[in-house]
Amino acid sequence: MTAPTPADEAPICSSRGCRASAVWALRWNNPRLHDPDRRKTWLACPEHRVSLGDFLDARGFLREVAPLPGSPTLEG
Repeated sequence: MTAPTPADEAPICSSRGCRASAVWALRWNNPRLHDPDRRKTWLACPEHRVSLGDFLDARGFLREVAPLPGSPTLEG
């Protein structure tokens, strides 16, 4: 998962070994461990959005995928 970054640094994708800028937030929870309202977040670059989402969705954990504020996915 991604460690917090200083405000002047771009958020980084949560995919193992990826150092690309994240533009998506994948919000999830494990219903066996977390309260229904709790959300954990993985960050994703465009290349890893689907694979990270598929991993979470296959386990029934994925709750929402949303663009990160200020990301290019919000423009256009």
